[in-house]
Amino acid sequence: MPERIGLVGVGRMGSNMARRLRDRGYPVVIVYDVRADVAAALAQELGGRAAATLAEVTEAADVILTVVSDDRAMERIFAPRKQGDSLLHQAAGKLFINCATVSPDAQLMAARAAKKARAEALEACMAASITQAREGTLFLMCGGEQKTFERARPILEHLSAQLRYLGASGQAARVKLLVNMVMNMNTAALAEGLALADALKLDLAMVREVFSQTGAASRVLQTDGEDMQNREHSCYFSAEHAAKDSTLALHLAKDQGLDLPL
Repeated sequence: MPERIGLVGVGRMGSNMARRLRDRGYPVVIVYDVRADVAAALAQELGGRAAATLAEVTEAADVILTVVSDDRAMERIFAPRKQGDSLLHQAAGKLFINCATVSPDAQLMAARAAKKARAEALEACMAASITQAREGTLFLMCGGEQKTFERARPILEHLSAQLRYLGASGQAARVKLLVNMVMNMNTAALAEGLALADALKLDLAMVREVFSQTGAASRVLQTDGEDMQNREHSCYFSAEHAAKDSTLALHLAKDQGLDLPL
């Protein structure tokens, strides 16, 4: 019998991960979101229920995936039990898989809190977007104890095309921040390059082709270049989130005594 799945944070990424796991035979029994109407709609779609509290999620599920917005949200969901509602209520034996892009300190806090509650926690940082979450083709970078990774592996394999174990808690979070830092710079550079090409009245399709075969090539060019050319600005990754992630990367650099002007 597949383990029962709970989701905390069912925005565009979390909801599509839930749909993917449901399609792969996992019972998604309970979901939680600060927007109760969003959780209720997804629960109805998946045949589960929407939780009114975080404690309900832990009680109902064996494995809880969290996809929250930032460090503050992580601190809230893993708050000490004496402070009120928390995922740590009756958490012994449960597995938390934390997928948000947050600081290494936040991931370490969650891992320590889970261990204190006799549960397990794994960071599974995602590189990709909404479509890949729905199709189960995410790139997942994992950090935590090896045995915890092995317990989570069957679930994570259904969500990912590439699954990497990077080591102890905090390691995956560090690498994910580096990924997003470089991606954000590539995105800005590509947008400025295409803007200049347009101002010079160059054929943008030709410019993108030249970029793709030279040192200007990047993954961002592959995924976003045509949309930039066509001024298709549907938001899959907000500027707010990009700024948050780059700021966290800058904090890591500061801790190492590095100045990263870009």
